[in-house]
Amino acid sequence: MLTIKRLKEHSLRTALLQQGRALNYGELDTWSSAIAATLLTNGSLQSGTPIGLLAPASFEYFAGLLGIWKAGAMAVPLQPAHPLEELKHIVDDASMSLILTAPALQALGDQLTSPKTALWPIKSRQELDRTTTENIPVECHAGDGALMIYTSGTTGKPKGVVTTRAALEAQIESLLSAWQWSENDSTLNVLPLHHVHGVVVLACCALTAGARMEVVEKFQPELVWKRISTQAINVFMAVPTVYAKLVQHWQTQNPEVQKLWSEGAKRMRLMVSGSAALPVPLFESWKKISSQPLLERYGMTEMGIALSNPYAGVRKAGYVGKPLAGVEVRLADEGGVVLTNPNSAGELQVRGPIVFREYWRKPEATAESFTADGWFKTGDIAECDHDGDYKILGRNSQDIIKTGGYKVSALEIENVLLEHPVVKEVGVVGVADDTWGERVAAFMVCDKSITDDELTAFLQAKLARYKIPTVWRRVEALPRNAMGKVLKKKLVI
Repeated sequence: MLTIKRLKEHSLRTALLQQGRALNYGELDTWSSAIAATLLTNGSLQSGTPIGLLAPASFEYFAGLLGIWKAGAMAVPLQPAHPLEELKHIVDDASMSLILTAPALQALGDQLTSPKTALWPIKSRQELDRTTTENIPVECHAGDGALMIYTSGTTGKPKGVVTTRAALEAQIESLLSAWQWSENDSTLNVLPLHHVHGVVVLACCALTAGARMEVVEKFQPELVWKRISTQAINVFMAVPTVYAKLVQHWQTQNPEVQKLWSEGAKRMRLMVSGSAALPVPLFESWKKISSQPLLERYGMTEMGIALSNPYAGVRKAGYVGKPLAGVEVRLADEGGVVLTNPNSAGELQVRGPIVFREYWRKPEATAESFTADGWFKTGDIAECDHDGDYKILGRNSQDIIKTGGYKVSALEIENVLLEHPVVKEVGVVGVADDTWGERVAAFMVCDKSITDDELTAFLQAKLARYKIPTVWRRVEALPRNAMGKVLKKKLVI
């Protein structure tokens, strides 16, 4: 695999930073090879065998990940913060015979073991220095499973998405080129490492390019701003919620600190937003603070990144750009007819070497996710404008409200409501209605009192093209967790 091959090329360069400690590429290479040798010596592995990886964002996580790949196995990252029952489901569903665990998570790992599943601690470099590495590298094939990440389970229990070695390489290579990664880059990874965004889009790209990456277990706005303002990093990737929190933290500072932080942000080479729709007001707020138009892109667990705004060129607010090199994208209506007219809304479908192989041991679900001619059906509704740039309207099953014969994007209405100065958080859903099929309901957190009539007038003026009824459901005092349960949508927290 490309990431493994590049380790020796950057042997003396710093690969990882954690709490003031540094690990260079040569040390990471040696450590991961020793882990692989241990797996091959003591375990009965076949190519693509699922191995759990239970570790926080740490040196141990990446040594374990690369060790699993060097042993020819398939890594299955486990999120320590997830409920125990969900972790047990993944372990059972993947038929894991082995889980690699960091020492700090030994107790949690013990709860996941069974007569069929063993727990192996990730030993330190010093403990593994003398382990023979003569059994590696092993012979692997492009179609072997390399990474299995479980979906969020919004349409049922989480499914294992199997990404092959070839698909993983294609995902990494496309981003190295599109976003011009180099060994001179430095980044801070605040993303979860059981999602594609954190482990592939950021970490694997950084390690393949020979860049330097600092890992932290928890996002802290003050820490991020410090790294930005001191030019300790020049690449940063996050979800919209993180950027919202950074804006809020910036706003609490005195003018001198604001100026210092803004100047640091202006010098950044690349700042990317993903994993959720980036509200246009947040895009504009960040641009005003940092002089940086965030690069929004579109991807999924099943394919990494398929669409991206340009690294060099105009980045349109509310759009996710064009297909990356080697990726084909099209839109289709509910009957499967391919749409070619600009601004026609349809399901986004993707084809190319980046697409996953299968849902683990779920042939029916896999077959249902592809068209007869091999296009992956994302389930997301999108539009393409005259310039060939795509806009995501929302998840077909969650974010598209069908009312009075219209298909309305909940995400677009949320964007408009966020333009109102008193609206700080919002979620829009469809409410069942005998006359209209669904009516549009908005749940909002406001920092000042505002009447329903004022909000209705604001929305009607902004959304004149939608001739739809609107019912307001205001939520201000509920705890955020309770609000999330009411909405049953992803909520900014």
